Amino acid sequence: MNLANMKDIVRRDLHDEDDANYRWTDTVLERHIAHALKEFSGHLPLEEKAVIATVAGSRELDIAAVTGRVMVEAVEYPVDKFPAIYQPFSLWGDALTLLGDEIPDGSDACIYYGKLHTLDASGSTLSPQHEDIIACGACAFAAIELAVYSVNRVNTGGAAAPGELLEWGNQKLALFRKDLKRLGSKNRVRIQTLYPPYNPIVSKTTDPGP
Repeated sequence: MNLANMKDIVRRDLHDEDDANYRWTDTVLERHIAHALKEFSGHLPLEEKAVIATVAGSRELDIAAVTGRVMVEAVEYPVDKFPAIYQPFSLWGDALTLLGDEIPDGSDACIYYGKLHTLDASGSTLSPQHEDIIACGACAFAAIELAVYSVNRVNTGGAAAPGELLEWGNQKLALFRKDLKRLGSKNRVRIQTLYPPYNPIVSKTTDPGP
């Protein structure tokens, strides 16, 4: 799947396949596809791993080179241990601070993070089963934008045409976001089985004392 394939799917779903009289230009459709891809990435990002050298005696790691990231899921330090050791951390901008007892000695740390998916002329990082979700979202954004633009303008579809398009777009948007919510929930369950939470669990039944 590449961007041209995705535009073909979106045009087919929008019934906009007359290349002599497109209602949406390629540029506009590409913007709506990018919008859908960005929302999708927020719920199910592309999983990546980066190796970052620590600075001896410093708890702070500069992760500016980890571009396109949506979130940081876990930090492994020291590496190559079994079972793996994951450190609690805080993140502010590009500065990641390790909060555990381990003080870095200059060796590498592994950053497990999620980043934006790509969909361009050369291909895509999407799984095939998720391509229809992106198409659904792009159709929703395209239909809603055109419907809003068409309100109070002369159109050949009758007075109800913009309203019908808006309703259809909102239905597609609801389906798109329902799928995103479902995928996001499944991903959180899977991630939490791999990595322990870095926030300490506070007991609601035990008195921690003074």
